[in-house]
Amino acid sequence: MIPPFNQDGLLPPGIHTTASWQEFAHRFGQTPHRRNLLSGMKAALLGLHKAGCQVVYVDGSFVTAKEHPNDFDICWDIAGVNPDLLDPLLLKLDDGRVAQKVKYFGEFFPAQFPEGVSGKTFLEFFQTDKATGNPKGIVALTLWEIWS
Repeated sequence: MIPPFNQDGLLPPGIHTTASWQEFAHRFGQTPHRRNLLSGMKAALLGLHKAGCQVVYVDGSFVTAKEHPNDFDICWDIAGVNPDLLDPLLLKLDDGRVAQKVKYFGEFFPAQFPEGVSGKTFLEFFQTDKATGNPKGIVALTLWEIWS
């Protein structure tokens, strides 16, 4: 279960899991704009699942109380992933990930790779509030549970 937002509109620190895509979409897809973002996210997640990805972590303003998030940020666990089966865009991290945003409406990063400035892995980086440096929560989606 995904807990309520705190007073800052963020999830409490930790990695929060969801039981299903429907639960996730119900919690974070309350507006037409958010449902549009979810459609792009789902398309990419299906592709990641087919390539062998088992877990992704969702971050960004999409998993906050923000009414109109710009996009979403996802880092995906590389364990078991066959890179030959991935959409090459998911490995293209240059140019501000514009191509990813155009096709999927969000950004994707390998979870175990280091974020450029902090040196933390993307999974660690995602759990830190950029504005304050404080810990914050993210959402884990287990793809095999969602689409098997």
